[in-house]
Amino acid sequence: MNDRPGMMSCEEFQSQLPELIGSGKIDSNHPHLKDCELCQSLLADLETIAEAARQLFPIEDPPAKLWEKIETALKNDDTGEPEPGDPVAEPGGR
Repeated sequence: MNDRPGMMSCEEFQSQLPELIGSGKIDSNHPHLKDCELCQSLLADLETIAEAARQLFPIEDPPAKLWEKIETALKNDDTGEPEPGDPVAEPGGR
């Protein structure tokens, strides 16, 4: 429970945290973080973990030719239906 009317509890804040982080709408100015050291610490830990994960797998842009192949394939396929032999068209395919 929350003892402060109009203020979000830690449980409420933490339940919204994945969405806030995913949308990029979380920062230290969030009203709950101004007064809650526990959630400030949690967010700092999550940011540290996320940064470490980004460093493990650096983002690499795919080769330009890949985008050209995708664009050509989309232009050549006017039906939007998978072609026979396409893994998507096969039973059990994705």
